[in-house]
Amino acid sequence: MFTGLIREVATVKSFVGSKLCIRAKHKAGLGDSIAINGACLTVVETSHDGFCVELSPESQKLLAIENYKNEVHIEPAMAMGDRFEGHIVQGHVDTIGEVSEVKDNGNSYDVFIKLDKKFIPYIVPKGSITIDGVSLTINEVFADSFRLTIIPHTMKETLFKNYKKGSRVNVETDMFARYIAHIMKHQTSAHDLTWDKVDSITALY
Repeated sequence: MFTGLIREVATVKSFVGSKLCIRAKHKAGLGDSIAINGACLTVVETSHDGFCVELSPESQKLLAIENYKNEVHIEPAMAMGDRFEGHIVQGHVDTIGEVSEVKDNGNSYDVFIKLDKKFIPYIVPKGSITIDGVSLTINEVFADSFRLTIIPHTMKETLFKNYKKGSRVNVETDMFARYIAHIMKHQTSAHDLTWDKVDSITALY
């Protein structure tokens, strides 16, 4: 589990085949889970100045893989007892979004991100979302896009400073919104409920 608070912006040393090697201040251990641009990956090698992770063909197909070069966001998995900030992030990227506009408001930036309409039900106004591993609050939701407001500190200290129209980003929607939408979609109608089912349910408690 992660929080969406970036530990550091690290540097990609190499990305050959399925192995991505990172230069970072964070001292990772073999087998550690680390979110890189929001995707939970496993450390398979360590070195004096960083670590390497493995990206399966499936991961490479589902992620905005062109962003795994130069600089990347990293966040180690939470440890028991860590201070909880941000929001609950699983490191499971749902889809790729595309930046459609970045608007400079002087003291903040509005970033509009477009994505497949089927993910809109999981995107809730004033709810949480993770963009390339960064925990953010959704300000507005439209038919096939949403608006984020980014403060200058976040813009300066994350890769958001590099985003422009057409940039692709990893998107993880809010876990609770996904669960609720799934339950509602598959809930059993009242007439399907029988006493046998009631007995089965009560026997579980």
